[in-house]
This record gives sequence, structure tokens and C-alpha cells, in this order.
Amino acid sequence: MTPQDALKLARERNMDLVEVSPTAQPPVCRIMDFGKYLYQQEKREREAKKHQKVITVKEVKFRINVDDHDYETKKNHALRFLEEGDKVKATIFFRGREMTRTGLGRELLQRLIKDIGNRAIVENMPRQEGNTLHAILAPPKTDKAKTGGGTGGQKPAPRAGGQQQQPPKQGGGVAASAAPQQATGTAGPGSPNQ
Repeated sequence: MTPQDALKLARERNMDLVEVSPTAQPPVCRIMDFGKYLYQQEKREREAKKHQKVITVKEVKFRINVDDHDYETKKNHALRFLEEGDKVKATIFFRGREMTRTGLGRELLQRLIKDIGNRAIVENMPRQEGNTLHAILAPPKTDKAKTGGGTGGQKPAPRAGGQQQQPPKQGGGVAASAAPQQATGTAGPGSPNQ
């Protein structure tokens, strides 16, 4: 179909002629309501944003001479942060002569990792940078399955090939990543797009 015929057909239907794949030979176009398409795409993006979880890194600071009660309190703070889905950076700050006792700091972080146990994954083992020693803990992957909603904490059964089923893709015949380009002169005399 020639571009003039396609434009004429789009005007008759009071719609737009949208170039879907300009690099194809011949270029592929589609007759659609471009404003409605943009609205639906924006709506999908907003909906996807609602379901995103922003992971923040919360810091829990220790000293090498921390008392047992203070240690327990800070450990409980770290556990609460992990349950909320945030990562935890456990930091020990050394001052002055404490730099000669970095072994005590490593023992303290190892104790924290052991006490938290399977309620966290150690992303970075204790590492010293200057006068601070820190380890990064993340919530375990199984928590996502529990809060996944509707599955009861169970993953879908794998298929015979060992792969999990993927939900069907939505979006008609237009690729979601490549936004179509509106052709020039597509709006007719009575079109609401003018």
C-alpha cells in the first residue's frame, strides 16, 4: 500500500498512521489512535512503578567495646531492617589505639553474622577500609517468594525442560521498548489531534 493510501485510510477512520519499524524494507506502519497508545503505555509504566521495591542500605554502627545489651539492641535493629527488605551495613569505627585491635572488630562482625544466621545473606564479608570495618547483609531471597502475593509462598512448578513458565507478554503487535513514531500529516481535517 502506498503511503498516500495509508494516510487516506487513517483519515477516514479518524486515526493516526504510525511508523512501527522505519528500518524494515518496506517500512512498517500501523493505523491506530496514537494518543490512546501513549496513554496506555504511560499507565503500564506507572503500574510497574507501583510494584517496585526501592532497596535502601541502612547502617548499624558498632564500637569494639560495645556492651551486650547495646549489641542486642543494634542486632535487633538490623533484623528489623532486613525484615523490611532493606540491606544492612554493619560498621565498626576504630579510633586511635583501637586500630591495633582490629581483630576484636572482626570477631564482633562474625558474631553478628552468626547471630543473624539464615535471616540474612552476607553480600560482603567484613572488609576494612581505613579506620572502618564493615560488612553488608541483605535479606534472604526466600522472603520475596513469601511476599509475592497469591502464590502462598510457593514457586511455580518447573516445566519438563527445567524452565519456569513465563507470563504471556502483553502489548498487541507493537514492541514495548521501541515507541512508534508518528508520521507527519496524519491528522485529518476533523481530527481531534489538531
